[in-house]
Amino acid sequence: MSGRKNKVPDVGSRTGEVSVCPSGGDYAERVVACMTAILSQMDDRHYATYIETFSGTTDLVDFLMESFLLFKDLIGKHVYPSDWMAMIMVQNRVFLRAINTYADTMNQKFLNNDDFEVQLWNNYFHLAVAFITQESLQLQHFSPTKRNKTLAKYGDMRRLIGFSIRDIWYKLEKATLKPQVQHFVALVKGLLIRLLDYRTVMSDDSRNNRMSCTVNLLNFYKDINREGMYIRYLYKLRDLHLDVENYTEAAYTLLLHSRLLKWSDEMCSPQFEFHGSQTQRQLKETLYDTIIDYFDKGKMWEEAITLCKELAEQYENEIFDYELLSKRLEKQAKFYENIMKILRPKPDYFAVGFYGQGYPPFLRDKVFIHRGKEYERREDFQNQLMSQFPSAVRLNTTTIPGEDIRNSPLQYIQCFTVQPVLEIPPRLKNKPVPDQIINFYKSNYVQRFHYSRPVRKGPVDPNNEFVSMWIERTTFTTVYKLPGILRWFEATDLKHTTLSPLENAIETMESTNEKILTLINQYQADWSLPINPLSMLLNGIVDPAVMGGFAKYEKAFFTEEYTQQHQEDRDKLLRIKDLIAWQIPLLGAGISLHGKRVSDDLRPFHERMEECFKQLRKKVEKEYGVRELPDLDDRKSTRPRSMLRSIRQSIISISSLQGSECGTPTKLHADRELLPESPNSWTSTLQRSSSSLSGTAAEEAVVTVGDTEVKLRKSKKKKKRSSMIFITEERERTSTLDCKRLSKKQEFRSDTNLSEPNEGKMSLTNANSRSLPAITGLSLAVVGGSEEVDGCRARRDSKSMSVSVTSDRTADRRSKGVINLLFKSKGLKSQACVKVRHQFLKCGKKLERWDLLEKRTNIHRDVSLKSTSHANLQDGTSGGYDAEDRL
Repeated sequence: MSGRKNKVPDVGSRTGEVSVCPSGGDYAERVVACMTAILSQMDDRHYATYIETFSGTTDLVDFLMESFLLFKDLIGKHVYPSDWMAMIMVQNRVFLRAINTYADTMNQKFLNNDDFEVQLWNNYFHLAVAFITQESLQLQHFSPTKRNKTLAKYGDMRRLIGFSIRDIWYKLEKATLKPQVQHFVALVKGLLIRLLDYRTVMSDDSRNNRMSCTVNLLNFYKDINREGMYIRYLYKLRDLHLDVENYTEAAYTLLLHSRLLKWSDEMCSPQFEFHGSQTQRQLKETLYDTIIDYFDKGKMWEEAITLCKELAEQYENEIFDYELLSKRLEKQAKFYENIMKILRPKPDYFAVGFYGQGYPPFLRDKVFIHRGKEYERREDFQNQLMSQFPSAVRLNTTTIPGEDIRNSPLQYIQCFTVQPVLEIPPRLKNKPVPDQIINFYKSNYVQRFHYSRPVRKGPVDPNNEFVSMWIERTTFTTVYKLPGILRWFEATDLKHTTLSPLENAIETMESTNEKILTLINQYQADWSLPINPLSMLLNGIVDPAVMGGFAKYEKAFFTEEYTQQHQEDRDKLLRIKDLIAWQIPLLGAGISLHGKRVSDDLRPFHERMEECFKQLRKKVEKEYGVRELPDLDDRKSTRPRSMLRSIRQSIISISSLQGSECGTPTKLHADRELLPESPNSWTSTLQRSSSSLSGTAAEEAVVTVGDTEVKLRKSKKKKKRSSMIFITEERERTSTLDCKRLSKKQEFRSDTNLSEPNEGKMSLTNANSRSLPAITGLSLAVVGGSEEVDGCRARRDSKSMSVSVTSDRTADRRSKGVINLLFKSKGLKSQACVKVRHQFLKCGKKLERWDLLEKRTNIHRDVSLKSTSHANLQDGTSGGYDAEDRL
């Protein structure tokens, strides 16, 4: 043994390095034996005392690390021969006790996050692993006799160090990172996922996939407040929309950029799109002009109006540019006109599900609600969708597929039509709103969508299918409202509900009543519409031989047996009975309108329908009560097209109908010809403009002139008025009238009810104003015999209105503050006295008022109504007196 060359380990400080210095003789064995003897004599008190001698944590860490490295080197490289089994086992037992004692110290002083020493703990676990795996402790390789003697004297020390490793490992708990590090890792992970998806679809032919990945990226940059990258991808998305003429979506995309800007004069960073904009105000204004143009092309005039109002607020109250304000208001007015006059087809909505592992992660096992284009059918949309995924399999069911399809490596597509759920804005609730306005919200600003599927439950009655018809309804809720920056959004919430047969019947009745109201409103607004849709709808309800109407519901639900079995449906039964009762006056209004429009060929069909309706009304009013609608006569209803909304409030919500009529004058389309036989050709009185109604309470006075009753409004409050015309007329089928009017030089008209007729018809034009205020009742007086009545004084407005009228006999003339009085009545043979008080300016100087009084002037004209009317209206003459000529 003395001739063997031994090595003694030399431990470095905290570097983790161990240098082995060679030595000769028995030096190594003696040193290790002495160290082992000293450690074996130490108890827990000695270890504790020795550890307390270290003044700081640094020295203690150095000592523990050096000890662990020393033990590891001595265990791996024994200084004793392998057959010195007793000496090796004693050394292992002493080292095991020292290792456990140092591990307790390490656990007490260096476990917390602030004092945690990674290298120290790493050295400990490496030492424990080396101790377990050393060759001298592999008892399975010993002979049975040697193994039994070793176990009896020393035990299995591998087991003891294994328990220590377990306890120390559990004390470390789960590995934690600092919040900043965790946040950074999450950001990098999310960015890489989105960038990889974006790179994948950039070479794809599917433009929709590129849009989806672009939106994912810009949302990511928005969340981490990277405004520059966010704006960059906004314009990439805008370009993708413009390529396929998605103007509405392009506008919403740019709107996101505009919301980042303020109405201030702060300098903004240069944008590649708008080089001329220097301040945030200029850039935002430029963006708004572009967005408004996109909304106009997309027929989203409601959104354009909102932006116009914001710009008008800036022009009026911030920068005081009234010229720009006037132009903006003109454009805004055009948008309002477009809303009421231009047809906007409702887009269909489609639910599209992508199932199977063959799709990319941003599509896999997700359902999207797509907004279709104008007049786009489901078949066309589905074919276009299948062309983007040619290898996909189309699912013909509407139920959610099972796990076999979801986990399949193939691609499956599911497509079906869903119905948007109307969400009425708070400002429109419980108010009479025209159809043109409310129809927009039926297919826009929607976030919930329904899909209803009929199912049969219980015994099926072949004579009455409504008894067993249940409805399974699925409600899809999208993450954002449609339309938006995309034509589709993911449906993140799906709810399933079931409607009973009675609830289904209530919904059907509500839908039918709504449909009747809509048609009535449409036909009153436009008499050129074909009568066939109204005929089919009314006949299908009133004629029991066609569809049976609501008689099926009565047989199914209005029985004693059903009432006893479904006590909880008592309120619902009252509801459907009320809807049935309300349907009768609606049908009556529709049939009355149908009778005015029906041709001679369909007159027998209409009479048959009237007979069926009389029987139906008698039966319903007897059983469910009488309901009444407002008068739908065109001459009495101040706004025929708004009749629907005033009634819808009452019928659909089962509220009172009292006072639901609207008093706003009717405005017909200016380009529509008014035929003499049309019910809307002439109204009884030219309606007063809305401006003349405000702030003035009026009461009606009836004056009899000859055979005609003339209704005059008596003002309770004096008010400045501009010059205008006052007409009282009566329409007859003979199309004849007697005309007496004052003024043959000029004619004034209010556009409240009149529109431009074609040549050969009467032409009343107003070249200056579209809304002239009306003269109150006391401004004119009609008397009989020799009785004298003075008229009220008509005052000129502060801003004179100039009305130019073309006459085929005279050149254009301008007049300020002239009151033209036109009386039209049949067989008028009486004496009239008119007192006109007139103010006007001449040569820039205000002249004194002239009072003209014509007393007891006998006017005797008995001309035929037709000759007088057409002749006088064409050449601009009148059978009365011209106040201007007399002046």
